[in-house]
Amino acid sequence: MGPKPDSDGSDARRAAKSDTRPAIDGAATAILRVESGKRVRSSVVLVVVFALLAAMYFAMFPSIQEEAELLEDAFPAVFFDMFGIEALHTIEGFIAAEIYSFFWIVLVGIYFAYVGAGMIANDVDERKMDLTLSNPVSRESVILQKIAALWLPLIVLNVGVGGIVFLGGISIGEPLDPVAVAMVHLLSIPYLLVCGAIGLLISVVIDHVRTARATALTVVFVLWLVEGVSRLDEDYEWIGAVGPSRYYDETAILVREEYAFADAAVLLAAFLVLLVLAVLIFTRRDI
Repeated sequence: MGPKPDSDGSDARRAAKSDTRPAIDGAATAILRVESGKRVRSSVVLVVVFALLAAMYFAMFPSIQEEAELLEDAFPAVFFDMFGIEALHTIEGFIAAEIYSFFWIVLVGIYFAYVGAGMIANDVDERKMDLTLSNPVSRESVILQKIAALWLPLIVLNVGVGGIVFLGGISIGEPLDPVAVAMVHLLSIPYLLVCGAIGLLISVVIDHVRTARATALTVVFVLWLVEGVSRLDEDYEWIGAVGPSRYYDETAILVREEYAFADAAVLLAAFLVLLVLAVLIFTRRDI
């Protein structure tokens, strides 16, 4: 008879493998968990800021509604064309102009660019990236987990601000269409992802986090400004096609209930292109 199989040894090896598998799985998502946790406080703060802004604007609307025609006459037409403002006498047009056309598109867009710009540059600047890459994690996984952490501010901000806007309209007897409110936030997600990806791409190119963040903020703001100015002259309107805000029209959604899914698809494609570029650059550079 041959030697008795070492069943105890085999069982021990299998048990060791099964014990280490949860640890490996946990390590594979550790960056996602840590990065998501970093976004909680800033996301909540932004929701509170929007709640205060919404309270102010909803309280102002009844008096503004009576003077909407005077306001429209007081400002040149180019001002309304540049910012895509219309129907200020309606709650939809007023909220689109006062909350979404600047605070949501510009400030929240800048916030996502700021977050994206710190994803890689901050770790490199503080010499944490070497430690991260010494773990069993690929560079591609680092990038993907960091950008995936944007799920938290996307959900918190869109659900929180959307709920505030909807309830604000009800509180003054001017309810907004819940579908339009939901769509103005749903269709903003691709736009905000592009802003975050712009920051991420800059983050893998520039090591110094302050410089990366300043550059990302400037790029997003300039793209918004160029897109707005390009509307003023049909001969130069094509220039604005480079701005992500061209593909997100909050006024059309809230006032005219027009949902540009094709434009959202363009933004998602731009996001994927920026993400792929960031991955390619990061996997080929020295840290």
